[in-house]
Amino acid sequence: MTAELAISSDRVTHQRRLHRPMLDYGLLAAGVALLLFGTLMVGSASMSVRENHSGGPFFYLIRHLIALGIGTFAALVLLRIPIESWQKNATKLYFVGLFLLVLVLIPGLGRTVNGATRWVPLGPFSLQSSEFMKLFMVVFLAAYLVRRQEQVYTTVMGSIKPLILMGIAGAMIIKQPDFGTTAVMIGTGMGLLFLGGAPLWQFGVLMTTAATGLVGLIIFSPYRLQRVLTFLDPWADPYNKGFQLTQSLIAFGRGEWVGVGLGNSIQKQYYLPEAHTDFLLAVIGEEFGLVGTLGVLLLLGFICWRAFQIGATAMREKKPFAGYLASGIGLWLGLQAIVNIGVNLGLFPTKGLTLPLMSYGGNSIIVGCILLAVLLRVDRETRLGNRSLAQGGN
Repeated sequence: MTAELAISSDRVTHQRRLHRPMLDYGLLAAGVALLLFGTLMVGSASMSVRENHSGGPFFYLIRHLIALGIGTFAALVLLRIPIESWQKNATKLYFVGLFLLVLVLIPGLGRTVNGATRWVPLGPFSLQSSEFMKLFMVVFLAAYLVRRQEQVYTTVMGSIKPLILMGIAGAMIIKQPDFGTTAVMIGTGMGLLFLGGAPLWQFGVLMTTAATGLVGLIIFSPYRLQRVLTFLDPWADPYNKGFQLTQSLIAFGRGEWVGVGLGNSIQKQYYLPEAHTDFLLAVIGEEFGLVGTLGVLLLLGFICWRAFQIGATAMREKKPFAGYLASGIGLWLGLQAIVNIGVNLGLFPTKGLTLPLMSYGGNSIIVGCILLAVLLRVDRETRLGNRSLAQGGN
C-alpha cells in the first residue's frame, strides 16, 4: 500500500512538472526584483516632489503602478506569441515605429516637456514613440541579419543598408531632441552588425563614422556642448549648470556603505532634479548606500548576461533570429544601464535616459516588461526545441 502511494505521488509530481511553464526562473526573479524595488524607490523619490502639488504625494507612484500593470499584462500576452511572428512582421514593425515618430513631430500633436517634444497624448497617458522604436529596430535588425547574412559577411552595402534605415529613425529622434536614445539605438545596432559577422575593418569604419556623427551633433549643438563642458568640471558652477551632477555625487557620498534608510534621503527633496526618473540610482545610493547600489548593478548585470547566454544557445540550436533578438536586447539594456549609471556617477554628461526596469516612465516600464517576456519566450522555445510550440504559441 505504501509503495502504491509512493508511485502515485511520483506520478502527480511528474505531471505537475510537465504542466509547469518552462521558464528561466532566475531571469524572471531578477526582472521582478528590479521592477518591485524600482516601484518602491519611485514612490520614495517622488513623494516630496508631489506633496505640494495637485495629485497628492502618491501621484507618480500611482501612475507607475498603472504602467507596471499594463506592462505585466502585455508581457503575459507576448509570452504566448511565437518568436517566428516577430520575425515575419519585423519590417512592418519598423514602419510602425517610423509612423509613431512622425506623429510626435506633427505641430500641435506632440507634447513638449522641459523643451523636448517626445510624447503623443493619449487621454491621461502619453506615448513615447522612441521607446517602442528601439524595440522595433532590434527586431528589424535581427530579421535583416538572417535574411541578408551573406551580404553582411561579404559586402559593404550589406551593413550600410540597415545603417541608413537606422539613421532615418535616429534623425527623427534627434529632432525631438533625444540624443541619449539615439546613441543607445545606434550603439545597439552597431553591436548587432558586429555579432552578425560584419568584417572587422568594415565594422571599424562604420563605428568611426557613427562616432564622428555623434560628436558632430555635440559640437554643433550649444546646449549639448555645454553639458559636456559642465560634465568635465561640475564643481566650477555647482549652483547652476553643474547643480544636477554635484547633487547626485553628494547623494552617493551621504549613503556611504548601507545608506541613511528608506525615505530618509535629503537630496530628493528639491535638491536633486528628476530624482524619480534619470537620477533614481542616486536616491538608491543615498538611502541604501553602496550595498543597495551594488545589488541593483548585479541584478542588471545578471539580466544582460542571461540575455547573451540565451542568444548564444539559440544560435547553437540553429535559431539565428531568436539568437540575434536576445543578444540585441542584452546590448540595449546593457548600454542604457551603463549610460544612466555613468550619468549618476559623473562618468558621462547628463542624458535623459531612464534606468531600465526601475525609473519612473510609463513607456519605459511597459517596454521593459515586454523585453523580459521576449527573452523568456526565446529561452523557452530554444530549450524545448519543439517546432509545434514555436508555431502554436503555447
